[in-house]
Amino acid sequence: MKLRDPIVPGGVDEYISSYPAEVQQKLTTMRTTIQQVAPGAIETTSYFQIPGFSYPGYAYNGMFAWFSISNNYIRLHVIPPVIKDHAAELKGYKVTASIVSFPLDKELPVMLIKKLVKASIDVMKEKK
Repeated sequence: MKLRDPIVPGGVDEYISSYPAEVQQKLTTMRTTIQQVAPGAIETTSYFQIPGFSYPGYAYNGMFAWFSISNNYIRLHVIPPVIKDHAAELKGYKVTASIVSFPLDKELPVMLIKKLVKASIDVMKEKK
């Protein structure tokens, strides 16, 4: 998808429902946590084919956070340099430049997720 292509709302319910019930619960927690930080954000799966959140009118087509499943992890995708800027708090988690992976067999660190999403929104808005 090109950055200038429009965001198409929807698809998140279908994404979540495609997983087993125990995984759906974690995905729903991740979704709700992001929604709490970003009320009114557009939810979509049209950008990278995974659930993502957008505030149109900003850099990155307004996209600031995504989530996905990979192996035994639920992953939060954010805009760099958020992961690097929070490296100390992310010790012990599997990370890349833009993704932090949380083990599916552990409780999601809701407060940490909120902090990362808020930071990603801030980066997106700064790049307008």
